[in-house]
Amino acid sequence: MSISTEEELLGMKEISEAVATTLKKMREHAKPGMSTKELDEFGGDILKSYGANSAPKVTYDFPGWTCISVNNEVAHGIPTEKTILKEGDLINIDVSAELNGFWSDNGGSFILGEDIQNLQPLVDGSKKILFKAINNIKGGVKLSDIGYIIESEAKKAGFKVIKNLTGHGVGRSLHEEPENILNYRDRFDKKRFRKNSVVAIETFISTRSNNAVELDDGWTLVGDRGGFVTQHEHTIVVTDGKPIILTEGNEIWN
Repeated sequence: MSISTEEELLGMKEISEAVATTLKKMREHAKPGMSTKELDEFGGDILKSYGANSAPKVTYDFPGWTCISVNNEVAHGIPTEKTILKEGDLINIDVSAELNGFWSDNGGSFILGEDIQNLQPLVDGSKKILFKAINNIKGGVKLSDIGYIIESEAKKAGFKVIKNLTGHGVGRSLHEEPENILNYRDRFDKKRFRKNSVVAIETFISTRSNNAVELDDGWTLVGDRGGFVTQHEHTIVVTDGKPIILTEGNEIWN
């Protein structure tokens, strides 16, 4: 969407606060021995307290309030009583929701407790890459230039990017134009970021894989070559200068 009134900006700030706070509190609440179902129910209760509706449930009839992906899962992990969190797990939580006709999206990966699998550099790299990408976005900048930043920074750090998962426009629905804000440079993509537009920028940084493939459950994505993937995501408003980071309350950069 394009922000044209103060009321629209306020609406986006309200739903963004809801998803950002939910993500932050879920991250803090996660403990070894807890099921991903229990963690998801905790997040669902927070969304309900805001009067917000889970976007994956509303849009896709997803079997959870949020997506929780563990270790080799890349995205769209289904919360379940069978998946029990353990010390050292790489966890990704993606929270998106709707409130009063406005939609926002954010996510983050973190290590639960001690870094047993030595994945902190991957998590930190993903955060830093998202920070640099977002801080180079303003009206008139090519989408492909941001893709170049993400991919080149990943390579410098010794990682790859997942090429078939992307950022996207958001605001009046979960996915809007531009539909594909790539994690790499597509020199044929001439689209540019527009001032006042709302977009969800997300990094998918990988140790081995270049693409995500779907498991038989019809939801969960894993890397085509294995390994681990981290994702970090903010919903922002594009301006002529530094973007307005609507979901900054999730504290994924802290």
